[in-house]
Amino acid sequence: MFLIVNKYLLRKRFVGVTLWPFIVMRTPDLKEDIVFINHEKIHIRQQAEMLVLPFFIWYVIEYFIRLIQYRDNYVAYLNISFEREAYARECELSYLENRPFWSFLAYL
Repeated sequence: MFLIVNKYLLRKRFVGVTLWPFIVMRTPDLKEDIVFINHEKIHIRQQAEMLVLPFFIWYVIEYFIRLIQYRDNYVAYLNISFEREAYARECELSYLENRPFWSFLAYL
């Protein structure tokens, strides 16, 4: 995992994004935000277990399904299974130690 600070790589409303094996964040203070980092580490695990490219294909397809379902960009994003798992478990700092394989499926 590599941490990169670069506000120009992100759209204005994003504070961070994970592109295996990188976590890109808008500001350097996010390096110290353990909840943010844990959230992004969960995405790194999700991407690795899906061999990266299938993760992004699934992510985009599920986003469009949720967009049709909820008719709101942000609500669609929050209801993507990968995001639901990451947000639900981001405060559990030891979550990744015992996380079962493909746990995001429980959040579909």
